[in-house]
Amino acid sequence: MKLSTNDINEFFEKVDINQSKGAIIYFLGIGGIGMSAIARYFNAKGIKVMGYDKTETPLTKKMSEEGIEIHYEDKIELIEKGVSFVVYTPAIPKDHKEYNYFLNNGYVVLKRSEVLAWITKNTFNICVAGTHGKTTTSSMIAHILTNSGYGCNAFLGGIAANYDTNFLINANNVCVIEADEYDRSFLRLNPDIAVITAMDPDHLDIYENEENFRHAFVEFSSKIKPNGILLNRKGLEKNNDFVCDKKITYAVDTENADIFVKNLTIQNGSYQFDVCIENEMMEGFVLNMGGMHNVENALVSIAVAKVLKIETEKIKESIANFKGVKRRFEYIIKNNDCIMIDDYAHHPQELEALLSGAKKLYPLKKCVVIFQPHLYSRTRDFAKEFGEALNLADEVLILPIYPAREVPIPGVTSELIAKSMNPEKVKCINKEELLENIKQRKKTDLLITAGAGDIDMLVNPLKNILN
Repeated sequence: MKLSTNDINEFFEKVDINQSKGAIIYFLGIGGIGMSAIARYFNAKGIKVMGYDKTETPLTKKMSEEGIEIHYEDKIELIEKGVSFVVYTPAIPKDHKEYNYFLNNGYVVLKRSEVLAWITKNTFNICVAGTHGKTTTSSMIAHILTNSGYGCNAFLGGIAANYDTNFLINANNVCVIEADEYDRSFLRLNPDIAVITAMDPDHLDIYENEENFRHAFVEFSSKIKPNGILLNRKGLEKNNDFVCDKKITYAVDTENADIFVKNLTIQNGSYQFDVCIENEMMEGFVLNMGGMHNVENALVSIAVAKVLKIETEKIKESIANFKGVKRRFEYIIKNNDCIMIDDYAHHPQELEALLSGAKKLYPLKKCVVIFQPHLYSRTRDFAKEFGEALNLADEVLILPIYPAREVPIPGVTSELIAKSMNPEKVKCINKEELLENIKQRKKTDLLITAGAGDIDMLVNPLKNILN
């Protein structure tokens, strides 16, 4: 049984799940990065958490070690009696047996975004939205708040390397939330501080066109609480259409923003820079992450910390010891002979930022990219843009499309991207051929794996070959 917004509020008012002994919360798609953060929240509260996912992963193994019961077969008989309510991800197929069992037998079935909205209803919320950059930025903000002693709860869309988790819990009534635009989920949140990092069109299977996509972000800005603050990257405020009492812009590449970077240099693979914020110059920041886009993410994270009045020296220390997010410009190998970087990039703008950042850091190394397209619809909509971004590399190996929640679209394959590229530098290849291809090479200077599918399963085999 799916509920309306009013019904959801009434349901949670009647059932104080935090006080209910014997409560069981069941997750369909529990291994998803957003789903798992909420599952970990309830588990940390001492509530019994169970769930289903399609495949076992390092994340689900870790959750099992934490006491969460997970199974990997779509079998109704594996569901324990007494489930209080069900949380599901839109990625669950509509013909899923367990999903339909819950729907047809009177269970309360809620989207992840609906539950997250309830969890954060009475907290001070820092919500980070954007087509890209939101995972690193939200993780960086959460790290500054944690490392400085300010404290926060955090629901992240990636594994923060400093803590090896996508969920942080703290007594302070503050939440850092990655605000996901997919399925319009972020419109259920009510930020006190909101960040918008980017608005490059995506998820056109949901939004249909760029105008609808942009309007969703404008609507997100209208969800900010009275006297709240919006921080958006300079240039996104088209016609000044964002709705908020206070707006702050930030940028790395212009001093026309309210907050900007000065004196940026690269030294030994790290960025050093100063920050000008509301006429105050803060000097001596060091970021040990690759990619200029991550300097931009650090800039707005610093700005959020300053809004919260965290001491400058504590902010500097936190930025310097931030280890990044797994699969976000993550160094797998870093030595004089070989650099291997793994990244979640699955949108043309993300790929462009990834490759341009890597080439600036390592201009003399031959850049080989292994890319796995994610979704047939995204490949169809952005094949030309993907090709333009990948052309920045010296050589590109493209894997078959990872379908995720989609069924194949006739005529849409990886070759669609390859056709828009320099034919001398691109090859479409399967996973077995890929490993053999890398084995046969005498030397690999700079290897980058990119994509949001299951390409991460190739990282260790590739690492072993290169080592």
